[in-house]
Formats: sequence, structure tokens, C-alpha cells
Amino acid sequence: MGHWLQRWGRQLRHRFLERDASHALPDDARQRLAQAIAASEARHSGQIRVYVESALPWSYIRRDAPARERAVMQFGKQRVWDTEHNNGVLIYLLLTDHAIEIVADRAVSRCVSGPQWQAMVDSLANDLRSGQYEKALLAAIGQVSHHLEQQFPRGAAPSAAGNELDNQPLIG
Repeated sequence: MGHWLQRWGRQLRHRFLERDASHALPDDARQRLAQAIAASEARHSGQIRVYVESALPWSYIRRDAPARERAVMQFGKQRVWDTEHNNGVLIYLLLTDHAIEIVADRAVSRCVSGPQWQAMVDSLANDLRSGQYEKALLAAIGQVSHHLEQQFPRGAAPSAAGNELDNQPLIG
């Protein structure tokens, strides 16, 4: 009975209490995030993409799909996997569930383990619960950047691609 109530509560939150992502992250906050990504990418050859979504689509809620499933789908749809050195990282924020997911491409996944990503996500939980979304995303960008700088320093691998993914956060 408990699982059913949790599932029903989640369905209601996503259907009726969804937050408008543009209010949670106004234009000036999105600009600061884009600047943080650009500054980060100047120090490594990796690519960081931020995707913020108010609520899951009904097709995900109906199946009780986790935020991770949606993040992996957006990783593909936004072509984060399609970088020259396979070192793209998607930072996905789902406002209604206060969930953050980090999805990394193959080259990054070989260097940074799942538990390391999970530790990053767990460290951002308090900021998410208190609605400090910009602070949480800036911290996530900083932590992801740290790993990318260690594994993919700028200039270590020749690249003609430059900035392969737009730095502006996507709002879904």
C-alpha cells in the first residue's frame, strides 16, 4: 500500500505541482551557468551540457520511470554523446522530484566511476531540497569540471572541434 501511495503522490506532483523551469532559473541565472560552463571548458576538452526540466512527461510518470531514464534519453537527444573525444557530460535537473542526474559519455565513464558521480549528486541534495537550483547546478558544473580537468586537460588531445555543445542551459 505504501508504494502505491508514493507512486500516486508522485503522479499528482508531476501533473499539478510542476514548477515552471524558467521561474526556477531566470535568464540571469541561466547566463551565469553558461558562463561557468564556458570558463570550465576553457580548462579541458570535455563538453558539459545542462538540461533542466519542470516535470516528467506523462508517459514517464505512468510507468513510474526514474529521473535517470529521462536523463539518459536527453543525453542521446541532445547529442551529448556525439563529441569528438567522447567526453561529454549531461547534468540533468528534474525540479518536481528535486533530482539531479549526471550522465557521462564513454571516455569519461572509463575515468570516473558511477559511485563517484553518485557522491557528487548526493552532495547537492540539500541545495535541491531548499530550492537553490542555481547553486546546486554551479556546484555540479564545478565538480564535473574538476574531473574533466584531471582526465582531459586542454591541449592534451588535439581538437579541431572547439566548443561542440552550446553552453546555454536547456529548459524543457
